Amino acid sequence: MRQTVELAAKRGISYLTLFAFSSENWRRPVEEVSRLMGLFLEALQREVDDLHRNNVRMTFIGAREQLQPDLVKRITAAERKTKDNDGLRLLVAVAYGGRWDIVNAAKSLAAKVLRNEMSVDEFDDEKFAAELALGDVPDPDLLIRTGGEQRISNFLLWNLAYAELYFCDSLWPDFGEQQFDDALAYYASRQRRYGFTGDQVA
Repeated sequence: MRQTVELAAKRGISYLTLFAFSSENWRRPVEEVSRLMGLFLEALQREVDDLHRNNVRMTFIGAREQLQPDLVKRITAAERKTKDNDGLRLLVAVAYGGRWDIVNAAKSLAAKVLRNEMSVDEFDDEKFAAELALGDVPDPDLLIRTGGEQRISNFLLWNLAYAELYFCDSLWPDFGEQQFDDALAYYASRQRRYGFTGDQVA
């Protein structure tokens, strides 16, 4: 994680979202989940001060109520400590799922209707997107999936609508500078059309 964050900052990337633990990962063996949560807690204790010194702002998305209180405490402290930083925005998805995110956004909008704060006719893409976990940041331009898998695994389902998808065989622990730059080169080779023709974009 540290190397990827450093590379993103050096390459001038403004937002980086890491999928640390999915809502489906709770199905893994209890011992494995416990170890992963322990590693996550250790990483927070070890890395937050350095991230703060490097002007990184941390935000965590996901179902915090499913996490242990000591981990939630660390997450909240990390967000509070880095909230005024204006460098790279590092978003970490923990206990997160794209479907969970969409359902939560729908519930939030439905609650506003019930409170007479808006009408159903006012629903649109923009208002819905604002209720998502990444509602205050731009949609991702590029998804990088490591480990040879070629699926998005319930990650940012709404937000990835127009993202370029890059799949590589390198496992996450081996994903280094060369692999990162290969992904950026792939992205740079793509034409972002958003429904227009190639001629219109050109």
